[in-house]
Amino acid sequence: MPSLSFLLAYLAFGAVAGIIAGLLGVGGGIVVVPALFWFFTAQGFSQELIMQMALGTSLAAIMFTSISSLRAHHRRGAVVWPIVKAITPGILVGTFLGSCVAAKLSTGFLKGFFVAFLYYVSIQMLLNIKPKAHRQIPGKFGMFGAGLAIGAVSSLVGIGGGTMSVPFMVWCNVAMHTAVGTSAAIGFPIALAGTIGYIINGLGAPNLPSLSFGYIYLPALFGVAAVSVLTAPYGAKLAHKLPVATLKRFFAVFLLAMATRMLWSMF
Repeated sequence: MPSLSFLLAYLAFGAVAGIIAGLLGVGGGIVVVPALFWFFTAQGFSQELIMQMALGTSLAAIMFTSISSLRAHHRRGAVVWPIVKAITPGILVGTFLGSCVAAKLSTGFLKGFFVAFLYYVSIQMLLNIKPKAHRQIPGKFGMFGAGLAIGAVSSLVGIGGGTMSVPFMVWCNVAMHTAVGTSAAIGFPIALAGTIGYIINGLGAPNLPSLSFGYIYLPALFGVAAVSVLTAPYGAKLAHKLPVATLKRFFAVFLLAMATRMLWSMF
């Protein structure tokens, strides 16, 4: 059983993750994964499993956060459900397959991939890079392919996919406000398929800590999820009141610092 200090830390990062998920549409996992990596390292988990545990637990927590966030956005009419329906099959397949691949990769590779992804997201936010709307939402096969790619990458970095699904929808002439809300709904099938994949691939893995279910560490899951479901609606509400562009720049600097710290720890 983790100490009280770690349980409180899970609760604190759950609160942050929920607000970020609702406010910026980037998925709370982008904060939760590095936090869990450091917590699990401090708790003495096997180095060979730490990234799989962090990714799997993050996706499991996003299942709860995304429900809370999507409900808040749905009440504001910001979720385009036909897009969610069209992209979900590809999302489910891509995320599950991605989790199966991640289970066989080394912690070092997964950590390096996550650091590279953090740099990509932070630079994109800092420079406010947005794709120009060049086309409309593609047909069935195009949406399946987009979902496959978004799901696969999301499972490798333990996020709800907003950093990819939002630019994709904006590129397809979906308004930014609606893209963020729809991304919150897309996060649920990503989290569901990823969680199932990390559970199945982690069952029976050697050196798992106690209170684990596959690659899901239950105390961290309950700590993060319990608070994130409460704070996600507030994040969605703030998205309609605060200067999100300015907040994204501050958040980008924070991500750059996190990525640099993780990169430094690799040497």
